Amino acid sequence: MHNNGCGTLYIVATPIGNLGDISARAAKTLEEVDFIAAEDTRVTGILLLNLGIKTPLVIYFEHNRKQSGERIIDRILAGESCALVTDAGTPAISDPGEDLVKLCAQACISVITIPGPCAAIAALSVSGLTTGRFTFEGFLSTSRKSRFEHLNQIKHEKRTMVFYEAPHKLLKTLIDMHEVLGDRQLTISRELTKIYEETLRTTFSEAIKHFSTRPPKGEFVLVIEGCSILEKPTIEDAAALASSYIKDGLSLKDAAKKAAEETGVAKNAIYNIVIKT
Repeated sequence: MHNNGCGTLYIVATPIGNLGDISARAAKTLEEVDFIAAEDTRVTGILLLNLGIKTPLVIYFEHNRKQSGERIIDRILAGESCALVTDAGTPAISDPGEDLVKLCAQACISVITIPGPCAAIAALSVSGLTTGRFTFEGFLSTSRKSRFEHLNQIKHEKRTMVFYEAPHKLLKTLIDMHEVLGDRQLTISRELTKIYEETLRTTFSEAIKHFSTRPPKGEFVLVIEGCSILEKPTIEDAAALASSYIKDGLSLKDAAKKAAEETGVAKNAIYNIVIKT
């Protein structure tokens, strides 16, 4: 698994719950690489034990990605091959592995995907909502200000939206989404591919009632219907959207233009409101 003296990084998807979902190609890759970079070596160790694989592990996660990433790149440049895995699903998607892929791109290291399970796609496929166009939004920030900026940016998004959420934050997330997005259709999937897999097809108001009396358990994927084209944004909505884009680094002119394109509100009207605030 070496390439002209330089090794290769393999992005290996692993099961999100059911170990039977590991592909033959993924197992073969994990066995044949020189080492595996894992988010949690204990979690990956259980998977390898089940597969009878003894490939050495190194830890690569959010808090050591800079130092560990540099060491991994050095080893690959020296001719070793590495498989990147996350605790579950596809690495580098809403995951620190994206930084390692960027480093490989900068160093002209070959990166090969070994596709497989992905919680976002799994939840979307059983949602019953429109799947022709969708947007992956990952996790909402724990900061209230950032959360509401994010939600206001997508308030008029017409595509289906996919979010990840942890059980201890789920109810608060549903309440905040209901406040900003209104009462929409959504599906809430938990424990995908596991024994207690469940997908609720519901609305924000009903979901809030449900989880107010039943403490959420498991990891969740929320699939939310896009904004109806009948819901016309107000000039205040457009101005708020432009303001969020300015905070993201856009100039007033570019922010007003982008908000106008997304909401249908006149650019000059947005510009005049934002410049006064």
